[in-house]
Amino acid sequence: MFSEGGSFRGSRGASFAQMLTKSLPPMSGSRKSNKHRPTLNGDQEHDSVRQGTKSFKSGHLYKPKVSPKVLVEKYKNGETNAVSLLHQLAQVLQFHLEIKETVATGNLPGFYFAFAVEIDGVQHKIGMGVTKKEARLNAAKVALEDILPNLGCLKSDLPQTSDIPPPLPVKEETSSSDSYPSRGFYERKSSVNLQIPHAVKDQLSKLLNNHPEFSSCGGTTAAFIVKTSSGCEVIALGTGNFNTKESVSSNGRVVHDSHAVVTARRSLMRYLYRHLLMYFSKNANLTAKSIFTHNINSKLLTLKSGITLHLYVNQLPKGAAQIPTKLRLNPFSITTWQVNSEISLHLSVKGKVFSVFSSTHDNSATEMVSMSTTDKITQWQVLGYQGALLSHFIEPVYVQSILVGDSSCTEIRGMEMSVNQRVEGITSLLPMFYCMMRPHISLVPSVVASDTGSQLTCGINWCEGDGSVEVVDGLEGKTIEESPFKSGPALASRLCKAAMLHRFRLVAKEAQRQDLVTTSCYRELKMMAKPYQEAKNLLRAYLSQQGFGSWLEKLPDSDNFSD
Repeated sequence: MFSEGGSFRGSRGASFAQMLTKSLPPMSGSRKSNKHRPTLNGDQEHDSVRQGTKSFKSGHLYKPKVSPKVLVEKYKNGETNAVSLLHQLAQVLQFHLEIKETVATGNLPGFYFAFAVEIDGVQHKIGMGVTKKEARLNAAKVALEDILPNLGCLKSDLPQTSDIPPPLPVKEETSSSDSYPSRGFYERKSSVNLQIPHAVKDQLSKLLNNHPEFSSCGGTTAAFIVKTSSGCEVIALGTGNFNTKESVSSNGRVVHDSHAVVTARRSLMRYLYRHLLMYFSKNANLTAKSIFTHNINSKLLTLKSGITLHLYVNQLPKGAAQIPTKLRLNPFSITTWQVNSEISLHLSVKGKVFSVFSSTHDNSATEMVSMSTTDKITQWQVLGYQGALLSHFIEPVYVQSILVGDSSCTEIRGMEMSVNQRVEGITSLLPMFYCMMRPHISLVPSVVASDTGSQLTCGINWCEGDGSVEVVDGLEGKTIEESPFKSGPALASRLCKAAMLHRFRLVAKEAQRQDLVTTSCYRELKMMAKPYQEAKNLLRAYLSQQGFGSWLEKLPDSDNFSD
């Protein structure tokens, strides 16, 4: 599949120059008013249809005449179809709607078309059909299953409107200066994004108020939030900014990467294990409360309809997300080497990051090295946040939006380029259920103060259902003596690999998966998740072929443990 020095077959990935140019707003003087803009001719219209994308933006003088509640009732009564309802709601509620043709992943019998609905930059599940019309309709149906339970306006009167609509969140204005604000700047005032950061603030304050002696541990914070029709709930939270000072441990009882997003993600995995145990329990009430439901089209579980996952960070993640402004403002004045170095994969060592192409860092065997947080997020948006072990039971779990609550940050193009554009075009190569899920990335109000200069090495972790926080020393990779929660005298963290393996075995037993119960080695269990491993290998080869560098390989002994 891969040829040495050649391109990645089937790739639609953008080059560095294309990515940089794509992320730029129009240069001053290049914009024209609508009245001078030529209309599409017949050939252009044909090309637009052939690409399989339908887009709608609300008109500036449109005043909705019909209540959304009436439109939805007509849909439920069979008077209109799902596609029509989406376009009507887009007009009434003034959101940006696209129905895009995509690729049906996996080896499906026969030939299928695939479409996905995107609303204000957030992509919903894929709908498939033997015709484009059927696939588009199915995509609209699954999107409505997600958005209708969250549509608060159905319970109230039509919102107030005026002749001038609110500014679209993706709108960018040119400036006479040499800098351009990103779309995230305009999203600061969006009420849609206010619920999540305030939910994170409330949860973190609650945890730290119970243990004020660890209040200084919240400088770098990340949290995962579940959003349903009833509102937002913080389900996993982590703080921290360090790797361990020692090289990789072979017993699975040391947490090697304690950066906030990584800590929050491992806390999320604990939350997922907890809900799997609820689902497989013999208690009907617990099963009903689980976030999972059975997918009739596979042997795997999936998140219930109407449940979406979101990620909040109070700092731009380390790595390519923090690329310098000059790379985004004037790409034609910089060298290819500079672009490669900044947009490339990055290594995290002792709290600092280095490009994989950098000669500054000497990869010594005596110090802990990991991929940067930005690169890990890029990987999770393709492989899912559940990891290899959980993929034995559930479909990939993706984040729908990433909210950056960094008061010192004015733009997020680096984040968008790193997470979204580096892996464009990979979906068609991936096995069943895996895809490149583009999260909607935006700036939100800063509600959790960040402290980039702090040298405090401790961080906290928590997930929904925990009685108290656990405090881990990032340099040691173990729980501290003073931690409110301690798993035992050895001070192994509840986030370590050995603890995850213990939870995995409990779930495998409840799910009656004898093939998994009888396998003891952590690494062997991970390798048995073949679709996940296939997707991982494809992703890393793809990144390398696109020129972003090679992913750091783990030492073979790091996962060879059983107890």
